[in-house]
Amino acid sequence: MRFQPSCALLFVLVSSCSIPAQQNANAQSEAPKRAAVPPATSGKTNPAKDPKAERLLIERRANAQTMLVTLAADAARFRDSVARARTMARVADQLWESDEERGRALFRAAWDAAGIAEKEVVERYQEFWRKQESKPGFSSLPASPGVRREVLRLATKRDRSLGEEFLEKQLKERGELPQSSSPSPLGNADPLVRQRLEVARQLLDADLIQPALQFADPVLGIIDQGTVNFLSSLREKNAVAADQRYANMLALATANPQSDANAVSLLSSYLFTPHSFVGFTGEGTHTNSYLGNFTPPNVDPSLQLAFFRAAANILLRPLAPPGAEQNSAGHDGHYLIIKRLMPLFEQRAPADLTAALLVQLESLSALVSKSTRDRDDDDMVRNGIRPDKMMDNWEQSLLDRLDRAKTSAERDKLHFDLAVFYAGRGELRARDYVDKIDDSDLRNNARSYIDTKLAARAVNKKDVPRIIELVRTGQFAHLQKVRLLTTGATLLAKSEPGQSLTLVDLATTEARRIGGLDPDSPRAFFAIANAMLVVNRAAIWDAMSEAVKAANSADNFGGEDGQLSFNMTFKGMSWGQTENVPEFDLDGIFVRLADYDYDKAIELAQGLTREAPRAVATIAIARAILAEKKR
Repeated sequence: MRFQPSCALLFVLVSSCSIPAQQNANAQSEAPKRAAVPPATSGKTNPAKDPKAERLLIERRANAQTMLVTLAADAARFRDSVARARTMARVADQLWESDEERGRALFRAAWDAAGIAEKEVVERYQEFWRKQESKPGFSSLPASPGVRREVLRLATKRDRSLGEEFLEKQLKERGELPQSSSPSPLGNADPLVRQRLEVARQLLDADLIQPALQFADPVLGIIDQGTVNFLSSLREKNAVAADQRYANMLALATANPQSDANAVSLLSSYLFTPHSFVGFTGEGTHTNSYLGNFTPPNVDPSLQLAFFRAAANILLRPLAPPGAEQNSAGHDGHYLIIKRLMPLFEQRAPADLTAALLVQLESLSALVSKSTRDRDDDDMVRNGIRPDKMMDNWEQSLLDRLDRAKTSAERDKLHFDLAVFYAGRGELRARDYVDKIDDSDLRNNARSYIDTKLAARAVNKKDVPRIIELVRTGQFAHLQKVRLLTTGATLLAKSEPGQSLTLVDLATTEARRIGGLDPDSPRAFFAIANAMLVVNRAAIWDAMSEAVKAANSADNFGGEDGQLSFNMTFKGMSWGQTENVPEFDLDGIFVRLADYDYDKAIELAQGLTREAPRAVATIAIARAILAEKKR
C-alpha cells in the first residue's frame, strides 16, 4: 500500500514558483516567479519568456548533467554493490537523451554490477530470515531489491535491443535453455521468462505500450499466470492488441498436446476472473492474484466462443489410466476444473460442447477420490464463477467451530482467526478475541499483529480518528508510531493545522527514541520531513537537517525501499503484513525540495556522507531539474 499526501502535487506546483539562488539572490529569486506565472494573454499569442529565468534553468540543467557524470564515476568505486548497480543504471537513464554513448556504456557496467549485487542480496536476506524465524514481530528491513530487473527495465525503455542483450547474457550464464523441470498448476514459465514479463509490465504501467509489447511478445505463446496476467493488464490499455494475442494463445494451447486442465483454468482468467488464478491437483488448491481491474472484460462473442472450443478440445482428450497422468492436474484437478467451469459452459457455450463435458465429468467421477467429489461446493472451486458467499459463511463457520472446540490450543487458534477476520474489516472487536487467547506468547504477538492490520486499514481509509486512537492504545514499535502520526498530521494539515503540528511534535519525540545507529532512525526523520513539507514548510530545513544527521549516523540505511513488516508464526503456520512506505525514502522529498529551493537541496544532498543515500538524493535533484524543460 502506498500512501501519498493529498497536498503533495499542489505543493510541487506552488513551490516551483520560488527557487532562490545563492548568488544575486534577489534578482534570481524573482525570475522563476515570473517564468512560472506568465502574464495573461489573449488569442493564440505565446506568453513572453523571462530571459533570466531561462538562463537560470539552462545553468541548472548543465549543472545537473555534470553532477550525474561525476556521480557515475564515483559509483564505479562504491562498496555497496546494490547502490553501485542502481546508481549507474539510473544515471544512464537520465543521460541517455544528451549522451547516448555514455548511457549505453553505463548500462552495461550496471548490468555487470547487478549480477554481483543480486548474489549479495540473496545471501543478506537469507541470513535475515534465518534470524527472523526465531524472532517473530515487527521489522522494517527494506524490500529485497530486484537489481537486475531494475537495470533491465531502464535499459529496455531506452533501447529494446540492449534489454535483449542482457537477457541473452543471463541465459548464457546459466548455460541452459529456459525450461521448467516439472509442470505447475499455475504455469511453468522459466524465471527468465517471468523476469521479461515483469519488465514488460513495468513499461506498460508507464504507458510505454509499444516497447512493452515488443519486449513481451517473444514469450506470449507460453501459457502461464504471468503471460495471461500481462494480457489482462494490456487489455486495460489496448483491448485490440490484447485480444489478438489471447486468440493466438488459445490456438497454440489447442495445438499443444501437453496442454492440460490447469492450462484451461489459466486461460479462463482472461475472460472471467482477470488477475486471479486457480489451479487444482489431487493434493490441494493453488491460487494467486495480482493488482489490476477484476471486472470481467466485455469481449467480442467470437473470442468467448474460441475459448469454449479450445477448452473443450483440451478437457475432452482421452483420459489416462489412474496413476499414469503426466500433467499438473491429474484426474482430480481435471474433475475440479470441469466442475468449476461448468456453469459458464451451461450459460454461454454451444450445447454440444456442454453435453460432451458432462459425459467427461461422469467418467472422471469414477476415477477421482471421494474427498475430491466432496469438494463440489468448495468455495475455492466456485470462487469468481458462481456467487461467492465465502466471507458471509466464514465468520459463522469460525464461531460454530469455536463452540465445538475441545482444547485450549484449538480455541486459541480460532480466537486468533476471528481476530484476523474482524481486523480485516477494521473492527476493534478483533482485540477482544486476542484477549481471549490463553497462550501468553501467542496473545502478545497476536495483539501487535492485529494492531498492525488495523493501522494499515486506517491509513488506507484515511481514517484520522482511528489512526490517533490506535497510536494511543496500540502495541507499536517507534517507527510504526512515527508513520501513523505523520500520516495523521498530513491528513489534518488543511482542516486542523494546530492538531497537525501537535502530531508532528509527537512523531519527533518517537523518532528520537530510536537508537542513533538504527536505520529506522533516518526513516523516521524523513517521514517527519515529508509531513513538514505539507504541515509547516517554513520548518522543513530544520527537519531535513535532523534527517540528514540521522542518515549519516545509521548503519545500513540505503535511502530507498522503505517498508513496514510484521510477521508471526503459530503451530507451523505463519501470517504477515507488509506495506511499502515511500515517506521513509529520499527520492520523493529531494524532488520536491529541488523545486522548492534548488541550492539548499544540493547542499543537503552533499551533506549525506554515505554512498547510497547521497546517490539517491543527487539523482532525484538532477531528475527534477532535467524534467523542468518538459514541464
